[in-house]
Amino acid sequence: MSLASIRRPSGRTQVFGSLLAMVFLVNLGRVIYAPLLEPFRTTFGASEAAVGLLATLAWIGSASLRLPTGYLLTKIPRHRVVFVTGLILTASATFAATAQTLETLYLGALAMGMASGMYFVAANPLVSELFPTRVGRMIGIHGTSSQLASVAAPLLVAGYFLIVWPIAAWRVVFLTIAAVALCSTLALYVTARRTELPDAGMADRRLRTALRTQWPIVITAVAFMSFVGLVWNGVFNFYVSFLVETRGFSQGRAQVFLTLLFATGVPAFFFTGRIADRVRFLPLLFAIMGAFSLALVGLTVVDSLVGIIAMTAITGYVIHSMFPAIDTYLLASLPDDSRGSSYALYSSATMPIQAFGSVILGTLLGTGLGYHSVFRGFAVGVALVLFVLIACYSAGWLPHGDNS
Repeated sequence: MSLASIRRPSGRTQVFGSLLAMVFLVNLGRVIYAPLLEPFRTTFGASEAAVGLLATLAWIGSASLRLPTGYLLTKIPRHRVVFVTGLILTASATFAATAQTLETLYLGALAMGMASGMYFVAANPLVSELFPTRVGRMIGIHGTSSQLASVAAPLLVAGYFLIVWPIAAWRVVFLTIAAVALCSTLALYVTARRTELPDAGMADRRLRTALRTQWPIVITAVAFMSFVGLVWNGVFNFYVSFLVETRGFSQGRAQVFLTLLFATGVPAFFFTGRIADRVRFLPLLFAIMGAFSLALVGLTVVDSLVGIIAMTAITGYVIHSMFPAIDTYLLASLPDDSRGSSYALYSSATMPIQAFGSVILGTLLGTGLGYHSVFRGFAVGVALVLFVLIACYSAGWLPHGDNS
């Protein structure tokens, strides 16, 4: 064997490289609306509430097609569904770039969100099947690329507004997403055609069968992730306001801390995915949930600059560790004949619940409760869920997964 052939990436590695580019883009398409809300308000002369709906619609779109995508995966190979999501992202980003009214942009936001939801339901099982002996590690790397989009979104917007005529800059952002998404989609198409892809999902043909046979592990994953995800959704959406109102930060400084909250998710995905391959799943998930509950309390206690930096970094790292850990628990444990369907059932159940986090937190604040009371209440809620799950674990009611 020649040295050149040794160094040449395998077909599956090349497919995975295409997926890394695509996951960055689909998540960017979902999170890019938040830093663009002010330019949208200026362009369309709209209210804060009207442009705020854009970010909400992107997340609603992400949740809306997860279960239908699970059904689609029982009929169509995973890589083809991923290919379709790339085309949807390309078309919807182009459509958003040409929007002349806010109502048209609403449709673009919804469609870009749909592309992201479809992608994750199809791609995560595909990644686990491409590398069945390294599920946690590869899911972690895949998640790292996704998380980089959350960190890059505000930086990308700021950069474009520096070098492009400000009124048109947001349109150029969407056109860039569309162009790179098309290139990544074509790269996936070419590499997938040249590669012998796994046929592990060929027997996964019935959603109802997956629900009947795998409901214990699906329900367990939903129990771990739903309330924690709801709390996280509320916390990160109000984190800037939390720092402004309780710590006296300026808006600009608070935005930097929000970036730190997401940036610490990059190493969390990378390292926790590897850890999940080596330790028992449920104790790892218990540890993460407990640490998140303590971190929420810690955010309400620290008031020095160093303490706030530390707690922000710890909170971001801990909560982002939850995602690769729960995905590895599911995808490494589910059998080939129900992996994609079961993952779709889990994802479609948790996403709508998580989406209500900011609404619930905002409603609680509207009743007169302060941020400290709400955060501590959320911490107690997470701790109670953790207590119930540990009790069920002790009673032998929870499926341990393959790393048991």
